[in-house]
Amino acid sequence: GLRSAVGKNGNYAAAETTAGHSTSTALLKKMEISVAEADKRTGKNTVNMQETYTVYLIETRPAESVSEEGTPVAPDTLWRRYSEFELLRTYLLVTYPYIIVPPLPEKRAEFVWHKLSADNLDPDFVERRRVGLENFLLRLASHPVLSNDNIFFLFLTEIFYLSYINRKKIFLLFQKADSRLKSLSAMFRVKNPDKRFTALKHYSEDLSTVISQLLRIRAVKNRWGKSVLKTLFFSEWSAIEKEMGDGLQSAGHHMDTYAASIDDILEEEEHYADQLKEYLFYTEAVRSVCRKHELIQYELEMAAQDLSYKKQQKEELETGTVRIFSLKGMTSKLFGQETQEQRESKVSALEQSIQEGEDALKEKNAESQEFVEKAWNDIERFKEQKEKDLREALISYAIMQISMCKKGIQVWSNAKECFNKM
Repeated sequence: GLRSAVGKNGNYAAAETTAGHSTSTALLKKMEISVAEADKRTGKNTVNMQETYTVYLIETRPAESVSEEGTPVAPDTLWRRYSEFELLRTYLLVTYPYIIVPPLPEKRAEFVWHKLSADNLDPDFVERRRVGLENFLLRLASHPVLSNDNIFFLFLTEIFYLSYINRKKIFLLFQKADSRLKSLSAMFRVKNPDKRFTALKHYSEDLSTVISQLLRIRAVKNRWGKSVLKTLFFSEWSAIEKEMGDGLQSAGHHMDTYAASIDDILEEEEHYADQLKEYLFYTEAVRSVCRKHELIQYELEMAAQDLSYKKQQKEELETGTVRIFSLKGMTSKLFGQETQEQRESKVSALEQSIQEGEDALKEKNAESQEFVEKAWNDIERFKEQKEKDLREALISYAIMQISMCKKGIQVWSNAKECFNKM
């Protein structure tokens, strides 16, 4: 992915979009971006309570910029908390409902093996989150649409990029959109769902399940594998043997060396696990776009239904017939028919209402078509990105496992020679 395109010296200007699209307008072509370090701070929160938190240093500089002396220009820097990254992503979700917005790294560690702490202030976890936040910014900066957003640019370059009012407005808009989506899923069902979005939603659910199981199995396997090596106490065994002692001690030396290298291997594995986790979180971003499309489709169907009902009312008034049982029909039978003047007044009001309904339906149709076109363009871009990223990650993971297995074969071959000499 993007991380693999980044050089060891932190030159992000050369990185391309993972989907292979042209990035001529993407911010990453014009600016180098990195999250260079993390720092622990202590201060008072919004309710005046003392708290400890982590801040991350964002460094930016124009791409390929050099000073008069020929050295790289010093970067512009600013510190951001994780919650500020969350606010940025919330803004993007509200502003671009048709885009699969890249996910943030996890807030607290999940699917960990025993050495890694779930504490969000743990140095190892903070470092992994720093890498994840950098990857998040690089994803945004290479996106054909999100990279051109002004708020995103200000997030990178201006400390006070959002006023308190704007922050509050973003959260309120997000809560409103989220509540509409929740009410839709809880109470209503779309009558004519788009099969493409339905299939994509089911796929993202299945992918989420598969990746979760893989990460869970990996965490258990790592804990189990390390404990098995620890039970092979050949060195301790050699102390109670005479004839076999030298051979057991030599075998134990090889095993101890191998066991000591396991932590390094598992930490390297953690990098690939984080790549899988990113796509676990991406599946929720995909489902979010699908749910937003369902909401637009539902509102379109409601507008069509409302227009149909108004046209039926107009027809009943003009013909004097009632198709279905209604309170209006019962009232007419009990108290007599309306006068011609009353009917004409109601027909005129309904004609106005029908015109407004037709305009609303036309507007909803256009909104739906625009959403589908924009969303599907981004979905196709995401599919290419996903296939490329996961293929590269799995190949790299396989190469690492092959290397580990070769080490294991060598260790057991050496141990076998030791046993032969006993």
